[in-house]
Amino acid sequence: MVKRYDRLKEIQRLDPERDFLRIYRITATYEFPWDITRALELALYRTYAVPSIGRLLAETAELTDRSQKRYDDTALLLDAVVEHGFDSDQGRAAIRRINQMHRSYDISDDDMRYVLCTFVVTPKRWLDDYGWRRLSDHELRACAAYYRTLGAHMGIKDLPRTYGDFERTLDSYEAEHFGWDEGGRRVSDATLDLMSSWYPRPLASVARKAALALLDDSLLRAFRYERPSSAARGLTRGALRLRARAVRLLPPRANPHHARQNPEIKGYPGGYEISGLGTFPAPGIRGCPVAHERGRADAAE
Repeated sequence: MVKRYDRLKEIQRLDPERDFLRIYRITATYEFPWDITRALELALYRTYAVPSIGRLLAETAELTDRSQKRYDDTALLLDAVVEHGFDSDQGRAAIRRINQMHRSYDISDDDMRYVLCTFVVTPKRWLDDYGWRRLSDHELRACAAYYRTLGAHMGIKDLPRTYGDFERTLDSYEAEHFGWDEGGRRVSDATLDLMSSWYPRPLASVARKAALALLDDSLLRAFRYERPSSAARGLTRGALRLRARAVRLLPPRANPHHARQNPEIKGYPGGYEISGLGTFPAPGIRGCPVAHERGRADAAE
């Protein structure tokens, strides 16, 4: 019978540079599946506060008009690589789809690199605050190696190497680029509406307030949201810390839990093909399908 810290002991016997996929898979699907899901949601949400990212997402209308589908497709594509590996047919198909979608739009390497950094840094910070334990050094090194490998498959240049490199890149990028944009605010509102829709009507407003209570001040300023009260923040964050204490006392998970099993994934009750996930450019469209003002288009090149 597996005991609460047995998988951490297994992780510490592995090489984080060679066995990074195995380590990351244990961390994400056995040790912290719920927390990693919440942290990656927050990671993607952070990116909307960068005007070039939030504006583009608003102009594509994928996150404002088709929020649930965009959420489902993103989670399923990213997790296909975790579940099946980079060299599997499913993993290659998922990365191919991710690259096809990104290459349809004018997205800078800097923005792509920043988004990748959020996937590394936000889960660590979430677990520092709300996890039943903190990530070990082996897990941080494996996480950096995993996303460095994903970034290489996506053709992102000048990738950070260590967790510290990812963290410094994220913090400096947010300090320089976080700011108000009307499109980013629309995407943020649509995302909060989506998350609220997962709960029964009486709880929807509570869920939205709880989500806002988890945002740091830099995000609240960028989206021009009113700062939640100290009581709202205390209740929300206290509830998550109580959950962490309860999870620590529970038996460890016997089977892995993948994103496709999450109740928030609602768009494919009959199943799905990885090659059919995501967005596809309209026939005859070449280059970025979003119209740009000349100055903005030139700046993105």
